[in-house]
Amino acid sequence: METVPPAVDLVLGASACCLACVFTNPLEVVKTRLQLQGELQARGTYPRLYRGFVASVVAVARADGLCGLQKGLAAGLLYQGLMNGVRFYCYSLACQAGLSQQPGGTVVAGAVAGALGAFVGSPAYLVKTQLQAQTVAAMAVGHQHHHQSLLGALETIWRQQGLAGLWRGVGGAVPRVMVGSAAQLATFASAKAWVQERQWLPEDSWLVALAGGMISSIAVVAVMTPFDVVSTRLYNQPVDGAGR
Repeated sequence: METVPPAVDLVLGASACCLACVFTNPLEVVKTRLQLQGELQARGTYPRLYRGFVASVVAVARADGLCGLQKGLAAGLLYQGLMNGVRFYCYSLACQAGLSQQPGGTVVAGAVAGALGAFVGSPAYLVKTQLQAQTVAAMAVGHQHHHQSLLGALETIWRQQGLAGLWRGVGGAVPRVMVGSAAQLATFASAKAWVQERQWLPEDSWLVALAGGMISSIAVVAVMTPFDVVSTRLYNQPVDGAGR
């Protein structure tokens, strides 16, 4: 089977994930607000402004307009390009080195590649989270950072907190992407093979890869969500003048 060069994996992986980001970003806005709601408060002691997926989509649209569902899109695209470009490139290098042929090698390669991607893309995810949390006072959950744009947010964080401030919260992001990447890269091939064995779709159809990816995503979400909640809260929390 012809192998794909790591550089091509980088471009294709980053491009595909950026395209997907355009469609999934509204879900990220809703997810961010659901995860920040009730932060460090006991159940029943805070108002639930966002209730479930559909009601939360409606709430965001009412508060911020339909465009509000695409808040943080530029930061999301930057993150997907950086994180997944690095992730697919490193994973491709590991496969070329034969790591994937070793027992557990696919999981290890996926986890390491994910960790590197998460570290590189962390500043973009930091800004994305803070932009997506911003809304009118009546619907606000979590700290409001009042950024105006991606570049403005990066500049503000740089000026106020220095270079280290741009990587604040990376301690939650690295394990988040490690487990997600390991689960995705370890289950996608087997999920795709399972779909092919069932012969529900033409063997050479792109729908086989789509079905395999959707099945694999169930495993990704199951292992990744607890880390995702922690990561979102670390990224959005306020800090004092000393960065504490």
